[in-house]
Amino acid sequence: MATVTLKGGEINTNGTLPNVNSQAPDFKLVATDLSVKTLSDYKGKKLILNIFPSVDTGTCATSVRNFNKEAAQLENTKVLCISRDLPFAQGRFCGAEGIENVEMLSDFVSGDFGKDYGLEFVDGPLNGLHSRCIVVINENGEITYTEQVPEIVDEPNYNEALKAL
Repeated sequence: MATVTLKGGEINTNGTLPNVNSQAPDFKLVATDLSVKTLSDYKGKKLILNIFPSVDTGTCATSVRNFNKEAAQLENTKVLCISRDLPFAQGRFCGAEGIENVEMLSDFVSGDFGKDYGLEFVDGPLNGLHSRCIVVINENGEITYTEQVPEIVDEPNYNEALKAL
């Protein structure tokens, strides 16, 4: 279990992020076109998983914008922005913001992604949502970097995530 804060108040996750150098757990997430995506859909690509509670919050929206800007310059790399927001809300946000270089994915159906990656909040006001995390996966499906952001309202370390590619 990881403990993070929301404006100073402690909240807990159901576990800890997968270990660096381990195989990334598979996932089943829903894209904005309602198709189902799995880890194998990205085989041979580097991945940055930008995980957050909701795109409708300022910090989460900022992380999507920042990774969208960076993703345009990355070779053989996909940035997957993952939350429990409905795909309709994710699509609306991307359309309004002109976001085209990242892929929005939703864990709304089962929440299994959050559970399997050890980042689902199990208490506090965000209970059931995802903690703000970054997971970088190489072309072979191995995790090369993780970050559990200790204060939910803070942004992730973009530079370290990009360096891990």
